[in-house]
Amino acid sequence: MIYSLENSTVKITASTHGGELHSITGKKEGTEYLWNGDSKYWKYHAPHLFPIIGKVIDSKYRVDEKTYELPAHGIARIADFEFISQTNNSITFELKYSDDSLKVYPYKFSLQVTYTLEENTIKTTFRVINLDDKKIYFSLGDHPAFMCPIEEDDKLEDYYLEFNKKEKSSAMLINEEVYISHNRKEYLNDSNIIPLSKELFKDGLFIFDDLKSNKVSIKSRNHNKSLSVEFDGFPYLGLWAPDNAAPFICIEPWFGHPDYEDFNGEFKEKKGVISLEVEKEFNCSYRIFIQE
Repeated sequence: MIYSLENSTVKITASTHGGELHSITGKKEGTEYLWNGDSKYWKYHAPHLFPIIGKVIDSKYRVDEKTYELPAHGIARIADFEFISQTNNSITFELKYSDDSLKVYPYKFSLQVTYTLEENTIKTTFRVINLDDKKIYFSLGDHPAFMCPIEEDDKLEDYYLEFNKKEKSSAMLINEEVYISHNRKEYLNDSNIIPLSKELFKDGLFIFDDLKSNKVSIKSRNHNKSLSVEFDGFPYLGLWAPDNAAPFICIEPWFGHPDYEDFNGEFKEKKGVISLEVEKEFNCSYRIFIQE
């Protein structure tokens, strides 16, 4: 089911399937900022990544010496969430463990997602609750795809990514199987600008793990419309667009990342995985700003 929420500046829609946003519309001119999910390019809009991010080796991972299988990005993006509540400025969905989920992810959990409108801002809040009688382990992140170009008459080369601090940073790269390699590539050298082009993502996804910035914006040289993602506290930021001239770019705040190509440990030993004690909860949030 699709739910909508709006204020004087912005309107959003979100679905119980995957609990994901389907639309972010600026009300001043009716501009759509979120990818429409056209399966010709990519069928999602802004999926939630839980309890893994990216791929585990051969889709398999180990917990207490037992092997389980998970598809890329885990179960949240393909699961049906339950509608929990809605106020004048927020809406909350929940995904809880089930007999089926325990077959592929052996932990009892509640994952709650709340969208809150604050003027020109959409705040996404995650709450993970340990409902098990033991410590649980997971990764958590988001995968929103934003229209780029924002205006139909623009070209991709009219746009750039702007970080809110100058960076000297290289990014983690993936191999052909979409596992993290041990290679890195410099994208920012005492700069806060990455020009956008079709060639930028020819190597696929790249992941920053050492940024000083907590905000990145998609901007155009032709007008003042822009979109920004503020990712306070998230240790990883993924950037991705498919290599088929798709008119969107994904800006992805993460706790965790795909497996390294040579990883062979237990799930709890994986770098970036969160551990959560019995009856405890984990909370994080990020913000999307539109500027018109």
